[in-house]
This record gives sequence, structure tokens and C-alpha cells, in this order.
Amino acid sequence: MLDESKFDVHLKLWALRIPREFCKVSTRLLNGSTCDKNRYMILSESVQNPDLSDIPAEKLDELRKLCKIEVVPYSITLGYSYWGAGHIAHLNIHDELLPYKDVISKVIYDKNYPRIRTIVNKVGTITNEFRVPKFEILAGENDMVTEVKQYGATFKLDYSLVYWNSRLEHEHIRLVSQFQPGETICDMFAGIGPFAIPAAQKGCVVYANDLNPHSFQYLRINAKLNKVDDRIYAYNMDARKFISQLMAAPICQDNLESDASTLNACGNQRVQTNEGTQVASDTVETDHEDAQDSCWQADASVATVKRPSYCLQEESEDTHGAAISFTSKRKGSANKRMRASESPNTKPWEHVDHVIMNLPASALQFLDAFRSVIQRKDWKGLLPWIHCYCFMRANETKESIILEAETAVTAHIQDPVFHRVRDVAPNKAMFCLSFRLPEACFKDNGANLHSANGNT
Repeated sequence: MLDESKFDVHLKLWALRIPREFCKVSTRLLNGSTCDKNRYMILSESVQNPDLSDIPAEKLDELRKLCKIEVVPYSITLGYSYWGAGHIAHLNIHDELLPYKDVISKVIYDKNYPRIRTIVNKVGTITNEFRVPKFEILAGENDMVTEVKQYGATFKLDYSLVYWNSRLEHEHIRLVSQFQPGETICDMFAGIGPFAIPAAQKGCVVYANDLNPHSFQYLRINAKLNKVDDRIYAYNMDARKFISQLMAAPICQDNLESDASTLNACGNQRVQTNEGTQVASDTVETDHEDAQDSCWQADASVATVKRPSYCLQEESEDTHGAAISFTSKRKGSANKRMRASESPNTKPWEHVDHVIMNLPASALQFLDAFRSVIQRKDWKGLLPWIHCYCFMRANETKESIILEAETAVTAHIQDPVFHRVRDVAPNKAMFCLSFRLPEACFKDNGANLHSANGNT
């Protein structure tokens, strides 16, 4: 049984006894020093002296001109029913506290309901390829579908099926703040869109991929929910295959525009995902009917074409490794903030400005996807900035992380930038390693792996 009296907090404060008609004016004068509006104006804990010397003199002078004030002691008890912090609270309860998990969850539920309606605790270690934890519900509703808001964007998700970490909110906006309207962004591990959605809201064109079919579905939902589905191409495939096919130029580039017109089919579609699991999609209007143009490389399932206005390009691997392409039209006016970015003039094999690799446990290992995939003759401008997230443990250094990255791309990395995102454990921190992709990664360039003797 929970002893609610253990939560009582007794406060000994000071109060001003003031005529009722002056309470409103007095409260405004002492903004930041009062706790309530009534005949006793309760002062905050910061006011410790009965002579009111903790309050600025000019405010006291104005107050005394209004009426006579009297300082009196005032005691208040904040009991169990008072405390609140304001649908899903995710706990990671340590083993030694597991015997008290019911009490812990009850307190959190009682103090945050109805804002928090479900309390869950992570169970065991993460072993699945999508890095989604298993949870036990400790209190409240068995409802894992929720919505969260971050910096003007709304994200819908099923917490039991996709990865989400609210602690990365500031990192999402930090990185997106470096993007410029009209730029092309490639998000290799996009999840439900915490980077992709804000980037599209800013006016960027985003190619977003995730291996998890449920994340892919919620990415599409969130793009439409935030009215940026006209700027986001969504894909559901392995990240290496995504990069190799997205940035690989077609064998010939004649009649690229006509490819769009040959993609023609209508009606309800079902998207075949990587695991062979079918995920029902929205009813969409498409421009595709089993077209396989001989102009494309045999494995170029990510066939990027110029989009009509108000569309979301969606890609998912079918059972033969090819992708199904949809062009869904939505009713109403499109997001008008950055109209110029709706139809990019460049294709992803011609230019990408930034690549996001937010899979810190293994993103460094995926850097090899950039080796000899971009053809120099097709590329326009500078190579993209790579933003690769990683963990750094106590026995690792920035130099060792850079060495691992250089080994993966087989090229020397110039002027790498490290940003410490957060500490995830006493001896483990999350970093973002940013660098411009070396020119040695061009397809017609020889490898430029630096030697192990320290030639950095």
C-alpha cells in the first residue's frame, strides 16, 4: 500500500495581507514573487526575510503607494494530490528498483494523468534489427499509438513498433538549422521522420529511407500530417542498397522525364516490405504499371523521376528486390512556404547537399556505401556533407572514430567536425561526426585510404 503522506511537503513562507481590491494590481507589481492571488498574497520561497529586502525596492515603493501592506507568516502543505509534471511514459527501471515498479508507475500515472495515460518499462536488451525495445505496461491503458510534437512538427507513431527518442529533440533542430531552403537531403535511417519532416518544412527536398516497414508507414503518415508530402520521397529498404541505387546514375539519361508518364496504375495498393510482410497503404493514384525501362541499370530499383506538384514519392522493395513507386495526390492546397523546392531540378545522382546517418550503434559501418557510387561526370557542385552519428566509449578517441570512418570510405577525411550530442551512460557518449565526402569516393577515382602510419 502506498503511503501518500510520505509525499507531503511543508513550506513556511511569508505572505502580504492586502485589501482585496488591490490584489490584482499587487500581483502584477510583484510578478515572479507571488504564488497565488487572494487576500493573502503568498510570496515565493525566494523571499526569506520579513523586511521584504528580497524584493526590489522600486516594486515595494509602488506597492506601498497603493495601500498599507502587512507581512505575516504563512504555512502551506503540498500533499500527494498536488504534485504534477505535465499518453506514454517510458521508464528504464534498474534491477534493484524492480520490486517497487508498481509504486513508481502509480505515482507517475497519478501525477500526470490525463496527459500521461500509459506507463511502460523496457524489458531486456534490444536484439531486433530495427532497434525497437520490448515493453511491459505497468499502469494505464494498453495503447501504444501516440502523437508527439517537436518544434512545430507533429509525429504520430506506435511506440511498440518504431524507434523514438524525445531526448534527441534539440539535436534534430540543431542539424536541420544547418540546412538551407531548396537543398537536397538524404536520410538513410529516417525512422518516422524527426529529421526529414523539419527539413521538408524548411523547404528542402528529402529522400528518406528506413528498413523498418512500420517506420516507413509512419514516415508517410507524418509527411501528410505535416503537409510536406510534396517534398519527401519515402523508401523502405536496406540503407546500403538505398544509397547505391539512389546516387547511381542511370546507364543512359535520355527521356528521363518520359519515365514518369510510363508509370501508370490506379486503385488500392499494398506495399511489400523487406520482411515479406504486407503493410496496407493509403488509397493512392499512381503513374506506374509494371514499367522497367531498359535505360536503367538492372538493379536501379530506386528510379527517381521528376515529381508533379503535391505528391509524395514512396518506395518499397517488392519480393524481387524491385521497388514500387507511388505518386499520391492530396486534396486541398499544398504547403506554400517553399514552392520553389517542390520540383527539384537536379536528381540525387547529380547532387545531394547533406546525408544523415542516425544509427549510432552501426552507422560508421555503412559509410562503405559511398565508395565508388557517385560518378564524377554526372555530379554537380561539391560532394555532400555526411552527418554520421556514433557512440564513443571511454576507451575510444576521436582519432579512432575518424580512422574507422576513413577505413570505411577508403579515403582521407579532411576537417572532420565532432559534436557531442548527449551522454548515454557513464562511459558512453553519442557524437555526430560531420565531414564532406572525400573526392576520392568518386567512381572514377582510385582509392585514397590513408596509411596506418598516421598520414591523416
